[in-house]
Amino acid sequence: MVTPVKYSVGLDCSKEEFVAAMSLFTSDQKITVKATRKFKNTAKGFSDCDHWICQHKKVDVAIVLTMEATGNYHENLAYYFYNQGYIVSIVLPNKSKKYMQSLGLKSKNDTIDAKGLSQMGAEQRLPAWEPFSPSVYELRALTRFCEQLSMNRTQLMNQLSSMEYGMFQVEEVKNSLLSLIQLIETQIAETKVRIKELINKDEKIRERYDKISPIKGLGPLTFATIIAETNGFKLFENERQLTSYAGYDIVENQSGKRVGKTKISKKGNSHIRRIMHMASLNVVKYGEPKFVNLYNRIMSKTTIKMKAYVAIQRKLLCLTYILWKRNEAYDANYEAKQSNPGIDKKVGGINPPTQDKLSNIAVGSPLSIPQI
Repeated sequence: MVTPVKYSVGLDCSKEEFVAAMSLFTSDQKITVKATRKFKNTAKGFSDCDHWICQHKKVDVAIVLTMEATGNYHENLAYYFYNQGYIVSIVLPNKSKKYMQSLGLKSKNDTIDAKGLSQMGAEQRLPAWEPFSPSVYELRALTRFCEQLSMNRTQLMNQLSSMEYGMFQVEEVKNSLLSLIQLIETQIAETKVRIKELINKDEKIRERYDKISPIKGLGPLTFATIIAETNGFKLFENERQLTSYAGYDIVENQSGKRVGKTKISKKGNSHIRRIMHMASLNVVKYGEPKFVNLYNRIMSKTTIKMKAYVAIQRKLLCLTYILWKRNEAYDANYEAKQSNPGIDKKVGGINPPTQDKLSNIAVGSPLSIPQI
């Protein structure tokens, strides 16, 4: 006997509107599209969509909602349905794209995308989404603003340098560039102060930062960016998921006798990778032993600095994750204590052999890096 299992609603969001597709998944593994409709991406549109879902729910089974992470356009919609008690899942665009390609879909429009998301939510058991805390949302806004300011400063400084080496110099333009750079540096300083205030304001974040901050080279801006972009690691169950989310997962390119370059995917959160680049330089600069050892080991194998720094970025990110999850303090002598069972153990490192995989990757340098 065929019985209904669950309803799956796919939501394809854009700036002004979103398309909803509602499907029914039954025990014979069949998915039937029941209805599709377009709504405004406003509070009234959310309410209308909720009413529309209730109208088409004919049997008493669970309802799951699936949508893509489309900048900020999906957040209000996801937050509304989360507050209404729905199970909401948010997937990265590249994941949904690959899924729809696997279905053999050649055309693309909002309705097709919504149906594809609906089918994806019906077939798979996707992780449930949870909204950030207010402190994390504010940290995310501030860290991204600081990143953008740093990029703007780099651009203006490049323009100023280019003008100074040019044949002709216009003093008015030069003075304007200097004024803009000074203004941006003031805003960066003020933003960093505000970030520190937010870290100290939230008791949980402050407690974890106090335990992680002894890592030389990992400052409050790096820490805040990691926490803001991962929502305090809430949805991550292991390091593999975290490295994939940040784009540090390794992609091989091999077929038959042909062996291509092995590299990191970079299919993930670019804000994390950007801030971790400068942090990796700092931990080596300030002589943090485990990272210096990793750097020297990879340099002896490849002689390519960027490969060593990418390995350090990944290790530093995973170390932050472990310390946060276990709520334990960083111990620079962790590895030495591991080899001596008579000494109390604290968390302080990741197994070095797992990092050597990154010594064979091909990477490129970011165009501009924010200051930490």
